Amino acid sequence: MTAPTPSALPARGTVLAFDFGEKRIGVAVGECELRSASALLTFDSETNDARWSAVAGLIAEWSPVRLVVGLPLSADGEAHGMTARAQRFARQLEGRYGLPVALQDERYTSVEAERQLRDDAGVRDWRSRKQKLDAHAAQLILKDYFDVTA
Repeated sequence: MTAPTPSALPARGTVLAFDFGEKRIGVAVGECELRSASALLTFDSETNDARWSAVAGLIAEWSPVRLVVGLPLSADGEAHGMTARAQRFARQLEGRYGLPVALQDERYTSVEAERQLRDDAGVRDWRSRKQKLDAHAAQLILKDYFDVTA
């Protein structure tokens, strides 16, 4: 997996970003040249087969040049239980699809996604926000990745 560096990002191409969770995975899509990111979807990831089938479909549809996985860390930047799980998911992506995978610090992205959906987008109902939350967090992860590779 590659660390985000200015030379690591291709000039053009699609990037898929993942907000990995044990129950759900949020996905965002972006374009290297424009450094834009959009929330795409959230899928349930309760079974391995369903998770990898969904990922394979996304990779076939979007033909990304790079994948980004949010790296969960504690507030002080220390690893915790989910850190290792997200790193394993990133290694599996790299091994299965032969694409470069970057890890991006995801601290506070879910909190910010929740705030943006509630306050900026006016999604008041918790159930409606929950359906969009992980994809929106993946969008923030991808925006942060583009910012650090600028």
